[in-house]
Amino acid sequence: MTPFLAWVGELKNTEIVKADILAGTTVALVLVPQSMAYAQLAGLPPYYGLYASCLPVAIAAFFGSSRQLATGPVAVVSLLTASAIEPIAASGGEGYFIYAVMLAFMVGMVQLILGMVRLGVMVDFLSHPVVTGFINAAAIIIATSQLNKIFGVEVERAEYHYQVVWDTLTAAWENPHLLTLLIAVGSLALMVAIKKYLPKWPNVLIAVIVATLASWFFNFEANGGRVVGHIPQGLPSFEVPTLDWAMIKEMSGVALAIALIGFMEAISIAKAMAVKTRQRLDADQELIGQGLSNISSSLFQGYAVSGSFSRSAVNIESGAVTGFSSIVTAILIGFTLLFLTPLLYHLPQATLAAVIILAVASLVRIRSFKNIWRIQRQDGLVAITTFVLTLLFAPHLETGILIGVLLSLGLYVYRTMRPEIYLLGRHSDGGLKDAAKYILKVCPQIAIVRFGGPLFFANTGYFHDKVLERVSNQPELRFIIIDAVAMNEIDATGQEMLYELARTLVEQNIEFLFARPPIEVMDTFERSGFANEEWADSFFNSRDQALVYAWKRLAEQKSKCSAEGCTAKDMSGCILRRDRRVPDKFLKMLGLGLPKKDAPAN
Repeated sequence: MTPFLAWVGELKNTEIVKADILAGTTVALVLVPQSMAYAQLAGLPPYYGLYASCLPVAIAAFFGSSRQLATGPVAVVSLLTASAIEPIAASGGEGYFIYAVMLAFMVGMVQLILGMVRLGVMVDFLSHPVVTGFINAAAIIIATSQLNKIFGVEVERAEYHYQVVWDTLTAAWENPHLLTLLIAVGSLALMVAIKKYLPKWPNVLIAVIVATLASWFFNFEANGGRVVGHIPQGLPSFEVPTLDWAMIKEMSGVALAIALIGFMEAISIAKAMAVKTRQRLDADQELIGQGLSNISSSLFQGYAVSGSFSRSAVNIESGAVTGFSSIVTAILIGFTLLFLTPLLYHLPQATLAAVIILAVASLVRIRSFKNIWRIQRQDGLVAITTFVLTLLFAPHLETGILIGVLLSLGLYVYRTMRPEIYLLGRHSDGGLKDAAKYILKVCPQIAIVRFGGPLFFANTGYFHDKVLERVSNQPELRFIIIDAVAMNEIDATGQEMLYELARTLVEQNIEFLFARPPIEVMDTFERSGFANEEWADSFFNSRDQALVYAWKRLAEQKSKCSAEGCTAKDMSGCILRRDRRVPDKFLKMLGLGLPKKDAPAN
């Protein structure tokens, strides 16, 4: 509960303190403009972003397990905040601010409770395809939500985001505010240029300073441009959030979504940095840290926060060693609130919109969809569905996430009910591979079947039918060898089905063998007595052992095989053999019976 005790002693080293001060200062220079931009994205006055960047940053550093994670306002959480509150309160109204603070409290409580009961694994329900689809859609929604500030136009609220975008583009075509557009494009171009040609310079801060000076010099506000305006000077005061139970019920779904997505973003960053720094990471402790950070944000008039990809990268690249760097960042934000807010009055809102667009541009990764589709088409379908539905239902973003999660879980259940099951054949490289995929010949008398998953009540019927289908397709069949290496679990229903299936096959003069069963499955068979009765000789450590047993039995029975090159006398030409060119060695192996225990498994 007190991870900061692990690094606070290191501050006796002046070199570490210097490194943390430098890193914390660098992050603060990025955080000041970013936090105001993200607050604007959340539908809040810019200074709410500064409030959320003060104490919450320090609390996350004290109670989170990652030393270099930079917490504060982020784009996706800001968008989710807006999506939760806009349907129930007018943007800019007092009720909107109250609900934003209350939502941060709800998010913090969810994260804190999940962390304390060690349920951080709940984030695993957000599969990679769901997250990919959502993040890409969210990035597009975030960018397009800033179009009205880029063009300097006003449009009415609509039920769906795509309607607002269309209305904004129509208004921008008819009557754009050219000076606002010039400021926005100029700010964006300046940030891109600095990032490309002077990558070590703080491009966002420089663009903010230049735009603010230009706004003041050319009297941008008097010419119809929108500026940040008055920011209350001083630190935020302590206030217990108003708890409206009707609104808590209304926003509970979004609060859970923000809690999980925010934590997922934070923990993925923390894991990436832990690999570099080789530090120990506790996911549940990080969840507690994020929860306390959000609760503290709500107590001091801030809104929901999370770990930031960009600022965490700046933090670690600037040499941060301990969480003290985030303490420095929080102190500098506090200093800004106390003394520097008058300087931000003339900052154009169009510049903040440009900051947001530049920040989320890197989140759009179309290649991710291609990679997911190549790996597993069902997962690709989940990613695309989540992406499309998130765009269509925006600002109700939780709908896209929920449908994506349900679809992902549904396909997982389907895959467990219908795992891969295929016939193996001998490949030219000597291995046993999918006969249908590689167009391999199969033995009419021996079938090696690979089952790719646990065997339990939901798929026993599927397994049973597939095996009997193989029997009906191969009238000469005498042996079925189940390659059970992927069958990592079996329940009572599966075991009972195997027992009945084995007896059915024996009645048809077919032996049922198991190759490479995992230890857990063998333990189940032994406890049930299945491996200790008449089937005791049906289990083998490798597929080759099972094949040798089958060949020997067929040779003893002088079985005739219809396969080309196969001999009835000794099965030396069986197309399942590794090497059909050395019958003498094969016959010698048959004479020795089963292979020795140290024979290589295959």
